Amino acid sequence: MDKAQLRQAYRVRRTALSEDDYQRENQRLVDQLFAAYAFEGTVHCFLPAERQREVNTWPIIQRLWIMPAVRVLAPRCGSSGNTLSHHALTPSTRLQNNRWDIPEPVGAQEYSPSTIDWVLVPLLAFDRRGHRVGYGKGFYDRFLAECRFGTRKIGLSLFPPVEVIDDVNPQDVALDAVATPDQVWVFK
Repeated sequence: MDKAQLRQAYRVRRTALSEDDYQRENQRLVDQLFAAYAFEGTVHCFLPAERQREVNTWPIIQRLWIMPAVRVLAPRCGSSGNTLSHHALTPSTRLQNNRWDIPEPVGAQEYSPSTIDWVLVPLLAFDRRGHRVGYGKGFYDRFLAECRFGTRKIGLSLFPPVEVIDDVNPQDVALDAVATPDQVWVFK
């Protein structure tokens, strides 16, 4: 399948989850993520678009906040509309929803992508080679290309991979791994 087909199919698949299934699968994913990784340094984590039924990253963020060797960052859409900036996220950070109804930090210190050790990446679907389907705007591919060599790129998905995404582009940045409720898929 190509990205457009996968984008449509996985939006439907996510919204079809019952609330109980959604909560259970989110918790299982969080458990898999923390069983696989001992986070240190700067962790960039997306804030969930609730109406899109994205992975609920708040339980992840709350666990990261209590780790003494971790600083948490969250994205904010740039003023140009096609880039992300990266801001400190603490329990006291003020949040404001953007035009897609996604919470973003307001007035928080900005950090360069070169300072980031880990990126937890949103996605709709992924394949067995580590390629992902996002929402089609290219925000994360541009951001991940700016990160330094060695930054770990971990996708978060409520579903297992598809075999292959047919229309991967040269500018698409592959993930190092994807955490799902059943396992962590490692690609590099």
